[in-house]
Amino acid sequence: MSIKFGTSGWRAVIADEFTFANVRNVTEAICRYLKNEPGSRCRLIVGHDTRFMGEKFSDVAAEMIAAKGLKVLRCDHPVPTPTVAHAIRSLKTDGAMNFTASHNPPEYQGIKFSTPDGAPALPEVTNKIEAALGDADPVPDEDGGSIEGLDPRQAYLDDLATKINFDAIEKAGGKFVYDPLWGTGRGYLNKALADRGVSVETLHDWRDVTFGGQAPEPGEEHLSDLKAAIKSSEATLGLATDGDSDRFGVIAHDGTFITPNELIALLTDYLVETRGWKLGVARSVATSHLVDRVAKDRGIKVFETPVGFKYIGALINKDEIILGGEESAGLTIRGHYPEKDGILACLLAVEAVAVRQTPLVEQLKQLWNRVGRLYSGRIGIKLSDEVAVKLKEKLAEDPTEFAGRKVLSTDRIDGVQFRFENDTWILLRPSGTEPVVRIYAEAESDDDVGKLLEEGKKYLLG
Repeated sequence: MSIKFGTSGWRAVIADEFTFANVRNVTEAICRYLKNEPGSRCRLIVGHDTRFMGEKFSDVAAEMIAAKGLKVLRCDHPVPTPTVAHAIRSLKTDGAMNFTASHNPPEYQGIKFSTPDGAPALPEVTNKIEAALGDADPVPDEDGGSIEGLDPRQAYLDDLATKINFDAIEKAGGKFVYDPLWGTGRGYLNKALADRGVSVETLHDWRDVTFGGQAPEPGEEHLSDLKAAIKSSEATLGLATDGDSDRFGVIAHDGTFITPNELIALLTDYLVETRGWKLGVARSVATSHLVDRVAKDRGIKVFETPVGFKYIGALINKDEIILGGEESAGLTIRGHYPEKDGILACLLAVEAVAVRQTPLVEQLKQLWNRVGRLYSGRIGIKLSDEVAVKLKEKLAEDPTEFAGRKVLSTDRIDGVQFRFENDTWILLRPSGTEPVVRIYAEAESDDDVGKLLEEGKKYLLG
């Protein structure tokens, strides 16, 4: 079996490919990589989310790492991915090995390896780890290893307080509902608000390794309980995070789901206005060009990246952007970590409502009035062998026309994207976290998005 690191680590189905044997193989490869790295401090954080067997897999990894002579800081509770990123930087470790499959369905587990800057490992790192998997000689055991417990919660929350305007949030008051979707955000986002006297109701704040029988993804289709709670409590805003709290979901007071594309554009506009930041903004190739329209209106540069937050993280590290975001609900800002943070994103939405004293849905309408509205959507097609062959063929094509539309340009930064007039486009790319082909589209009407997605499906499947 071939273990491959995708856009956010290695993920596989528990008891199929994700086994104790393979966890040991990956752990050994990571140890080999660290021992070969110049300047290694031989200190590594090991964490896990709320998934099935997370503690057991973490224990096996921690014990193995310590046996190789490295010092392990073992998180003592299910911990958000952004909290791990903060701990890496503040404690100056060699990185972290975090057991999480993020928003994937419950049957999945995963390993996410982060580097000393707190960012997801780039391909130049994961390629070395994958290469080390094939080494027949085991890493020798050494003395000097240890396992120490770590509670990174309060240090992370204290750091958030330096990046969020909690004074404005306290002053504005309001009532909020939060759904951690049985994940790691419980005791983090709700605590950050409650500690400042802000009213917050929390749903699904216990561990359920089945995540209620669904994927712990904060998309609209998974947030019906949150919508109902907003209505019954007349809340100011509804907030949600995924299994490891690196993704966000936001619902306005009237039940309107604010899409990640919309929130990324809205918060870009908000940060330029309120903080005076004039650096660029980064978005993945799959993310809305509404961000580009905001950037043009505000006079800032746009950086386009492949899908995978590690590429945005690299721009954060270089201090070239005020915000970086992906349509899959990942976001971070200047001065924060080079890792997506759903807790931060939700708190920024709360801050924007408090500072502007305007409901989020009204802010969005005002933005559309200034720069115009764009609609976006995506579908997934199971990646069978037949579909994989067809995708490879389509990625090599360079048409001048697509479904009766003139192709103005073709972008191959990740998959293939055909761009048409009026910020309309379609993108086909293989997912980096699931065995599916993603088709994304954007246009000036919802109907046109639907047509593009259908044409994209026909184009791929013939």
